[in-house]
Amino acid sequence: MCGRFVVAGASTDLVALFDVDLVGDDLPPDSWNVAPTDRVPILLDAIPKGDDADREPIRRLEAARWGLVPSWAKDTSGAARAINARIETVAEKPTFKAAVHKRRAVVPANGYYEWHTVDGTKTPHFIHLPGSELTLFAGLYEWWRDPAKADDDPTRWMLSTTILTQDSVGELRGIHDRMPVFLSPELIDEWLDPHTDEPEDLLPGIAAESVEVAARMQFHEVDRAVGNVRTNTPDLILPIDR
Repeated sequence: MCGRFVVAGASTDLVALFDVDLVGDDLPPDSWNVAPTDRVPILLDAIPKGDDADREPIRRLEAARWGLVPSWAKDTSGAARAINARIETVAEKPTFKAAVHKRRAVVPANGYYEWHTVDGTKTPHFIHLPGSELTLFAGLYEWWRDPAKADDDPTRWMLSTTILTQDSVGELRGIHDRMPVFLSPELIDEWLDPHTDEPEDLLPGIAAESVEVAARMQFHEVDRAVGNVRTNTPDLILPIDR
């Protein structure tokens, strides 16, 4: 986990719900089958450029490529392997540790897919909060500059993201041994704050809170068509009849 998820809803709803100050250009369209390296919306708090490091951060809603590319990477070839980051080791891994300190993100979703394997047979499930409540994944982000592009090329910078994971708990453990780190809305400001002095200290707290959110998760079996990345329709999240 997490290898596929759903993001479907008006960006204006996200702006109002999370007090967004700045909305990026070209946000991705709705997707019922987000796959690695796809573009997804993320929330981040960024400090404006200037001499005053204590400036109030600006909350931004931006499009990011799913699969984190660290600033020092020579290319984007490793992005698909960095769609997830284990919370137990994220502060130590070279790919993620810089982002833990200053570039934490929230990835909003309607829910996610997970496959339960029994005797070699994989059965997909859609996992979500009750009703229309958004699921919030704890994430990280990075900006990567493409060395092959000129300084005046507006596409030379790429924003990418990863989703934190932890050991599954409760009924979710019966589907898969890992689950996303879920954020409660009350922890968003603290998680995103780039002024946090000891960001590593946030990790145990959000992991514990994630367990509380996980207890509210609901799930049902869905059609195996979700396994095809080219299939992207709202009926993917519907329960199948048995």
